[in-house]
Order: sequence, then C-alpha cells, then structure tokens
Amino acid sequence: MNKTINAVVYETHGNPAEVLNVETQPWPTPAPDEAIVQIRAAPINPADLNQIEGKYPVRFPLPATPGFEGAGVVVDLGKSVKELAIGALVILPHNLGTWRDAVAVKASELVVVPPGIDPVHAAMLKINPMTAWRLLHDYVDLKNGDWLIQNAANSAAGRAVIQIARDLGYKTVNVVRRAELIDELRAEGGDVVLVDGEKLRDEVKDATGAASIRLGLNAVGGSSALHLANSLAPGSTMVTFGAMSLQPLKIPNGLLIFKDLRFRGIWINKWYDNATKPERMEAFRRLFEMANRGLLKTKVERAYPLSEVKAAVTHAAQGKRSGKIIFEFVA
Repeated sequence: MNKTINAVVYETHGNPAEVLNVETQPWPTPAPDEAIVQIRAAPINPADLNQIEGKYPVRFPLPATPGFEGAGVVVDLGKSVKELAIGALVILPHNLGTWRDAVAVKASELVVVPPGIDPVHAAMLKINPMTAWRLLHDYVDLKNGDWLIQNAANSAAGRAVIQIARDLGYKTVNVVRRAELIDELRAEGGDVVLVDGEKLRDEVKDATGAASIRLGLNAVGGSSALHLANSLAPGSTMVTFGAMSLQPLKIPNGLLIFKDLRFRGIWINKWYDNATKPERMEAFRRLFEMANRGLLKTKVERAYPLSEVKAAVTHAAQGKRSGKIIFEFVA
C-alpha cells in the first residue's frame, strides 16, 4: 500500500486556480473509531469554489483541503470499528475535504452504498439529489399530478428535481436560459420546458392549462426569481437554494399582500447537521433505490486527476457546461 497520498491544499483564500496546490502527505493511520477511505471520485461543486474563494459560510481552518462531496472504498479499520467492512463503498461527510487520495474518518459518519451503484455516481448523490429530495418533501405537501416550477432546470440539482418529481408523480415546469436545452430536458422527463423571460407567467399558464402551481424552486435569484414568483398560485411557497445570478430577490409588495407568498430557503449542509442518523439513512435509502433503477446519474463532462487541479477548477468555473467536472482516482 502507498505510504503517501496526494492532497489538494490551499493556504489562503482566493482564485482557486491560483491558490490550490497538490501536496504529498503521509498515508493516514486510523484512530480506534476511524476507517481509512481511499477516494474513488469527488466532484467540483460551486460551493467548493466559493469556499476556496472565502465566499462560503463554512471555512475550514487553513491550510485546508477542499471538497464537500465524494465516495471511496474502505481499505483499513480502527480496532474498535465493527459496523464496517473493508471493501465497502461509502459516501463521505461534507466537513472533511475529499480532494485527496485517502482520508481517515470516523466510521459512524460514513454512509455505506449498496451494491450496483458506481462510485462516480455515488460521489454525487449527497448534495444535489438530496437537495432535490428535500425540496420536494419539506415545504409543500404535493399530491400525484400536482405542478411545481423551477429555474436553472439544467443544473445538477434541477435535473435531479425532474427525475425525482416524475418518479413521485409530480409535474414540472422547467425554466432555462438557452433554447437548445428544451429538447434535452423534455427527454429527461421535464413536462414543460420554457426559456426565461418577461412573458414567462403567460407562457406557464398556457403550457399547464392554467394549473395551480404551489411550489417554486429558485437557484438563480434576481429577475428569474421574480418571474417564478409571478407564476405561483396564491398562498404558494418559493424555496431558494442557490444564487447563480448573484442578484438578490426583488419581490414587489403586492406579491406578498395579494398573493400571500411564502419565501423559504435550504442549505443542505445544515439539514445534514440537524437530521438524526435514521432520518439521513431513510433519505439515502430512497435515493439509493432510485439510483439502482438507473435514475439520478449526474452527467459528467470531464474527469481530471488531482495533478491537474488547476485545469479542473478553471473548467468547473465555466458556464454552459454539459455536466459536472470531477476528480477520478485510480482504483
């Protein structure tokens, strides 16, 4: 077994392509309650880039290794660990730093992935599919045939919303910025796909037969969030989980007075911190069941080795990608 690992490290906050370096570190040794996990895949999420830049609410003590998400294989166990087996594929906790070859982690914080799920797909179940699951369960009591509307529908979270909603019997209005995405998202199960604009409310009304839409999912902010709010029925809820436009919500008083809209937010890291272990495992059980049926496979545009971290984060920061940028590790 290797006696050293490679790990991505930053010693100061700033432009990821400038502040990230790859370091050689000793191979980790497990404490009695820990497992050693050899990482197999780790994605680059917007939150990872924001954290490196110093713009995220969570800051790891510096120097730090980034990476909120990842999956790997257990290769060693501390002497008091009984509930894990060597060779198990596991999902890692979000407060760890996954951009490294291997890591020691408390065994109780690992989520064991059932057979049949590829490590690359397992590595991307924890943030976007889980966010989508919570968005569809925690805010509005939707019934079979009910409608919801979301912007940034081509994002990883948006695609997960489409797949989960369809599986649960809900109908989706999916708002995008580029017309070339319409056919692609329709093929993935989106019931209605529309390009954002000032006439969105009327287009939604026409496309859904004036359906009552009680749940809006906002990952953009700014004018896009206002277009979503205008499309909602009175007494509806809009949940914000992203701010891709970097613009605040600007909601006219009338939407509150005359439509009595509710505005909520979700930060999936906080949900994990507050949920009980049975609550977390029940949600994962449902996601694993869907993944085993071929759903929730996040699209990957390109995989990089850790040694090409600067190119990888530069690629991940670009818009108009067709999928995630990930780090993939040699088994």
